Amino acid sequence: MPAPQASQSAPSPAGAAPQKAPAEAPTDNASMPIGVVLEIAGSGSQIALDLERLNQCMADDDPSIALAGQVGSQIKIRVGNSWLLANVRNQKQDRRAGGGVLANIDFLGEGQEERLTGRIHAFRRGVTRYPVPGAMIYPATTADLKQIYASDGRANIQIGTVYPTKDIRAGLYIDAMLGKHFALLGSTGTGKSTSAALILHRICEAAPDGHIVMIDPHGEYSAAFKTNGQILDVTNLNMPYWLLNFEEHCEVLLTSNGNERQVDMDILARCLLRARSKNRLAENLGKITVDSPIPYLLSDLSNELQNEMGKLDKATSSAPFMRIKNKLEELKADPRYQFMFSGMLVGDTMAEFIGKVFRMPGEGKPISIIDVSGVPSDITSTVVAVLSRLVFDFAIWGRDEKTRPILLVCEEAHRYVPNEANADGSSVGSILSRIAKEGRKYGISLGLITQRPSDLAEGVLSQCGTIISMRLNNDRDQAFVKAAMPEGARGFLDSIPALRNRECIICGEGVAIPIRVSFDNLEEVKRPASEDPSFVELWTGSGGEEEAVYRTVQRWRAQGV
Repeated sequence: MPAPQASQSAPSPAGAAPQKAPAEAPTDNASMPIGVVLEIAGSGSQIALDLERLNQCMADDDPSIALAGQVGSQIKIRVGNSWLLANVRNQKQDRRAGGGVLANIDFLGEGQEERLTGRIHAFRRGVTRYPVPGAMIYPATTADLKQIYASDGRANIQIGTVYPTKDIRAGLYIDAMLGKHFALLGSTGTGKSTSAALILHRICEAAPDGHIVMIDPHGEYSAAFKTNGQILDVTNLNMPYWLLNFEEHCEVLLTSNGNERQVDMDILARCLLRARSKNRLAENLGKITVDSPIPYLLSDLSNELQNEMGKLDKATSSAPFMRIKNKLEELKADPRYQFMFSGMLVGDTMAEFIGKVFRMPGEGKPISIIDVSGVPSDITSTVVAVLSRLVFDFAIWGRDEKTRPILLVCEEAHRYVPNEANADGSSVGSILSRIAKEGRKYGISLGLITQRPSDLAEGVLSQCGTIISMRLNNDRDQAFVKAAMPEGARGFLDSIPALRNRECIICGEGVAIPIRVSFDNLEEVKRPASEDPSFVELWTGSGGEEEAVYRTVQRWRAQGV
């Protein structure tokens, strides 16, 4: 059987110790089989491995050959004039006479063989011809993996190195990854935030005129994108209240439940439509709806509620009107809501607001970080819903213009698109689910970052074409991610609990085949403020505590005013 890598010198005997001939050991191990195919199935097969050959390979200088046959490693099988690449899923001892190791493999793809060098080229996903039982198995070398992971010419970003090699660069195909959404998953403390910052920095470098909106619930990413992003928080977001549609108005202004809520909704719909109709824009447009983003005065809405209440006969209760009116007055008076419910935001600033948030024009800062950590918790999900809906509506109504794709990245995504058990019926869940299902038709890409994938709505994760999974400590999360994976990649995901920090498994559209990647180190200035505090260091020094407590109390009382 032809060897995958031709050698000028005669190969060493099979039993020769690799240490005695280090120069020839890599070629020797690469050219000699390590096992045989026992059984063939559609997505994977069973193989038998020679224990003696595995021990010989372990001493090889090539790290890919040294891992040959181990769980998570790649092996290759000749079929005609091509090579099949497969991933080793598991191992068990063969208890029959003669011993050995039995393993299951998942097929990853196939490549042609160069006649002169024996190397793999023109690698592609999928299998055309399957091997037959009895076919020999060889270790995949670093040279083979370089050909397999080499870019096929599409635009890509490099984010790290392919495990177990030190020099093969791991890339993500930008169009394929963003075109069908992506998810970054990982338990707390695995380097998820830094990895997200790394990927977004690489995208910004590749597309300096891009349009990226990131929802940052903890204020971590402001530090990472000071130089190439616009940071928006409660001090400078200035999101006009009249951009809310009717459903979002109900979330903010209505406090009742059951039958009472329906009564309140009917009243609010009538009064809100009248308040919007008083604007000159409404007169020019002719017919508007309660959802139309037409500016209106908060005082006009309050007056309409008062007028409606004045028309009541004595038998009708004024309680619904008072509920809405009191909530409206409360929002106007509370300084925490000034970024949204301020009398200063009544002007028609919709175009300027969208241009600012969506980075149109970007002016060298393609990403806007929306820091919602200072937004009152009761309306955080509504603010996220408005921003997400603006992305979607802008794409729909901009179909006659040149398409300007927008990437919407949502950190702590399980808060906003929860599964059925945690669903609260909020508008943010429905709009993000709709973007996941329909967004790519309109040039919207969704990036979900979460530490609890099992708490995500199931349909949303299955819409993500590329899944970047870091270590997941929870069994339920691991099972959930495996269920969302294509069949051939599931064996790869068995190594998720064993991943180190800043390592991940990438599967799906963004990569040629599933890969395990060690992320690059990110420069200090580009990292998010997500480092865990050192208790030992911080508890060994003292001084200045009284002043710090005083300053904290002052800020606490001011509530960001």
